[in-house]
Amino acid sequence: MIDQPRTPEQRKADVLARLAAPVADCWVATDGAYLVPLTLAWHDDRILLVTSPTSRTARNLAAHGRARLGLGPTRDVVLIDAVLDETIPVTTSGAVGEAYAGQSDWDPRSAGDSNVFLALRPQRIQAWREENEIPGRTLMRNGTWLV
Repeated sequence: MIDQPRTPEQRKADVLARLAAPVADCWVATDGAYLVPLTLAWHDDRILLVTSPTSRTARNLAAHGRARLGLGPTRDVVLIDAVLDETIPVTTSGAVGEAYAGQSDWDPRSAGDSNVFLALRPQRIQAWREENEIPGRTLMRNGTWLV
């Protein structure tokens, strides 16, 4: 049985709740088919990821500035197209480091300077559960919420 479709406002609230959830995991695609799982944090309307500055993900973002993130199971999808807003060394991360550590199950600042925060700014967000939610699935376009 398929539930009634959520309102756009409810979908937005569900997306924001998922982004702010403790230990929120996602799949991150950069440069076409390159895909990795990472834990994210949501801070100041940006998605924070952590990785080595020499990782393929960090290098692809530095070169192309774009990523696609997927959250949730196949029957409760959130797809986010985002742009790299800033790369922040973990040793000088300030409020960003505090926000990530507060939402995650680890503090990358405790690992020394071997990682960076990648702050991504969402440009398009889509969310749907079933076929009946595909119409109106786009909740953000060009970095602006539509609801």
